[in-house]
Amino acid sequence: MNMTAPPLSTMDSSPAETFTASRWTQGNFFFPTKLVVSPQRVSRVKSRMFGSNEESIAMSKIASVHISTGVFWSEIVIESTGGTDPITSHGHRKKDAQRIRDLIETYQAQVRG
Repeated sequence: MNMTAPPLSTMDSSPAETFTASRWTQGNFFFPTKLVVSPQRVSRVKSRMFGSNEESIAMSKIASVHISTGVFWSEIVIESTGGTDPITSHGHRKKDAQRIRDLIETYQAQVRG
């Protein structure tokens, strides 16, 4: 599921995009994981019964994006240059995983360009 949110500030020309993992995958039935990709950062949001857990990597600190594709779902691993733990999320559609990678590459080219 892909949803678009409004820009976080007036300086952002691109809105954040949210990608929700399938409820049919392990650990996602009640509270599916969401990846939010914005021009500034990539965030993994995992809701719980009481609250949520969020981890983010700034766009300028992303070193690589790995996609492992299965029969139905893909796992995406986003590694940082700072040596922190990578953001890992499974249960995304192949098309969404490729879109996440493409967005990251586009935003990084804009920052460096």
